[in-house]
Amino acid sequence: MLSSGPRQNSIAKQKRICFCFIMANKDNPNSTDSAVLSRIYGRGRGGVFTPGDFQDLGSPTAVRLALMRHARAGIIRNLARGLYDYPKNDPQLGKLSPSIDAVARALSLRHAIRLQPSGGYAANLLGLSDQVPMKVVFLTDGINRRVQIGKLQIILKRTTPRNMASAGKTGGLVIQALRHLGQRNIDGQMILKLKKRLSAKDKKQLLTDLRHAPVWVATVMRQIAESKQS
Repeated sequence: MLSSGPRQNSIAKQKRICFCFIMANKDNPNSTDSAVLSRIYGRGRGGVFTPGDFQDLGSPTAVRLALMRHARAGIIRNLARGLYDYPKNDPQLGKLSPSIDAVARALSLRHAIRLQPSGGYAANLLGLSDQVPMKVVFLTDGINRRVQIGKLQIILKRTTPRNMASAGKTGGLVIQALRHLGQRNIDGQMILKLKKRLSAKDKKQLLTDLRHAPVWVATVMRQIAESKQS
């Protein structure tokens, strides 16, 4: 037992040295810059991210400064406060705008909230409208927020637990799209369009989410879920 003491002390010393090296390297500006950039490249163009996506690569200050430097260098783009993207490039149009879905995912992860597309955007996602609104509304279980990205405004609107019960599911998207269009504007052609667009699994999900919908919306959802295509 006595002979193992010096060896144990040596191992403990090596561990302390290794730990100190890792911590020093973690907050090294060059190291953090490289690690952040490597992760951005690894995710590919079109990705939207926040400093929180790199919290394991350095201190909050080191990560924030790394993102600012990469933005100044033109590698990434600062979309809004604390929100960045690695934009796709078009030979003629140049840097393209990020997808709404990518922005929504980044906001959802950043604030640890759920989001449900609503209004005209929900209708557009289901192919019931050709227009993408310049004000995109997401229902949320978080607080109200507004994020301006160029001409696009993304609005996070706090809503009731019932409206969020089917968030992220086909049922939730259909409920919000139908509510936006209104009962008088729903016709057989729209129902047929959704019948063809949605998979058998999606239609089964509609029946599960009926209880979260207003009565008239639930009636339309049943019609969509019917197996007969007429």
